[in-house]
Order: sequence, then C-alpha cells, then structure tokens
Amino acid sequence: MKVLIALLVVTFLDVVAACECPTMKWAVCDGTPCKCTLALGETNRQELDCTKLIPKCYLMKGEMYRARTGQSTRSIGGKPVETAFVDNDGIYDPECENNGKFKAVQCNGTDVCWCVNAAGVRRSDKGDKNIKCEPVDTYWVRLELKHKEGVGALDPIKLKTGIQNALLERYHLSKALVTEVAYDDKSRLIIVDVQKPKGDSTVDLSLMTYYMEKDIKVLPLYKNPSPFVVKVEGTDVSMENILVYYVDEVPPTFTMQKLTGGIIAVIVVVSLVVIAGLLVLFFLRRREKAKYSKAQPKEMDTMS
Repeated sequence: MKVLIALLVVTFLDVVAACECPTMKWAVCDGTPCKCTLALGETNRQELDCTKLIPKCYLMKGEMYRARTGQSTRSIGGKPVETAFVDNDGIYDPECENNGKFKAVQCNGTDVCWCVNAAGVRRSDKGDKNIKCEPVDTYWVRLELKHKEGVGALDPIKLKTGIQNALLERYHLSKALVTEVAYDDKSRLIIVDVQKPKGDSTVDLSLMTYYMEKDIKVLPLYKNPSPFVVKVEGTDVSMENILVYYVDEVPPTFTMQKLTGGIIAVIVVVSLVVIAGLLVLFFLRRREKAKYSKAQPKEMDTMS
C-alpha cells in the first residue's frame, strides 16, 4: 500500500512539473490538460501555445504590464539596403490582433499614433488618430552581432553552419533562411542576413529577433535560462551585442521628423552657408554691373 501511494505521489509530481511553458518564463501553467497563460493586463490573460515561440506583440504587452505593476522584466555592418531601419523607439504597450500580430496603427494609449511593420517597429512619422496605415511584412532582417573575446579567429564557413544550427535549435528558424554570413575577426563582428521570399506569411521573423535580442542583451525569455551560444568546431561562441536592421516589403515613410536634432542642425548650417555664398555672388555681380553702367557714359562723352 505504501509503495502504491509513493508511486501515485511521484506520478502526480511528474505531471505538475511537466505543466510549464518552455518558451515563456512568465507564463502561469496549471490544469489537466496543462494550460498556460500570460498576463497582458489586470483582467487580460492570453492563452499560449508553448510548443512555439510566443508572438512578439504578446511578449511586449506582457512586459509592459509587468513593468507597470512593479514586477521584474529583466528582459529588456550597416544597413543591408538604404530602406532598412532599426527600432529606435524601443518597447511600448502595443495593440494586438487576435492572432498575436501587431495592428498596423499603434498609439500607446495616447492621441499620438504611428504605423508599424509586422515586427511592431515604427515605420512612419508620428501623427494623430486619423493616420492611415496598411499592414506591411518584414521579409529581411540583418543581425549585426559582436562575439565576446577569447575565441580567436573563426572559420567563416563553419561559423555560418554554427549560426544556422543555433537559430534552428533555439528559434525554430529554417537553415535555408540564413542567406549569408560575413565575419571580421579583428572587430569580432558577425553579419547575418536572414531573408524569406516576399509575400511569404508563414514565417514571422520578428519572433526570432525579439527572443534573440533578449537572449544577448539581458536574460532569456525561455524557462530554461541557458544563454545563446554558437558552436564552432567544438568551441562555444557567446555574443556581447546585437543590432537588428529591418527591411520591409514596402519602404518606410519617414521624413525629416526622423532625423535627430544634430543632423538637422548640420543640414541647417550647411544650407545657411550655401545661401550666404549665393548672396555674396549676387551682390558682387550687381556691383560689377553698376561699375560698368557708370563707365559707359564717360566713354561716350570722351568720344564726342
């Protein structure tokens, strides 16, 4: 009888331990069958599919809720093309569609609104609630990684294989989507291009980038806190920094408002210098004409 009770207790503990969300450490899981949810608001709990990466919109919304309620979050070589852009606005409290995708218009609870891409990154100037936005997918991301010191120069071909394996195992990203890897051993810089065919809605690149940014910059979002590493010839290569460039199917609509104050100041100064130069030329020519006009009558008087 005691043996039977012990077996039942062990079985119960195994069932309880198995009810967890490996892809989201803030999830609350219970019940039979196991059900996991993530708090997005005081009365808003989103059910999760923990066999997959959680949609970025839900993750950002959950992180903002935790920050507002005083809970720990701790998960905070160049453009591939001219229209690529980075996320300069950081995290905000997004509006999500029922499937976890970002709504095309985001306002962050204010009257100031803007357009975002499929990754939730602002792709327009900010306006009012009448702003018109269409859903736009991100089909290409460039990961600018810097690995930590102490591993020596890496073989570029084997590095690409290691990155493909790491992205597949950790973020379920197909190896075929890693189109190119460039490496500069002197600066420890690794450039990774991840690209899907335009119009392919089956792959959401923002899932990989958000999880990866958290992995490298702060702490993993996974239940298992093991860090992100790339294995190259038996060596674990860890990253110390990441920058993500986004390339959308439709170019963003930023204007002068996107420029920083320093850049605008430089443009203004250069413009003033050009205008001043043109004014100087104008007055010099006018002065030369005036001299010529005065000289003409004197010459005529002498001739007569």
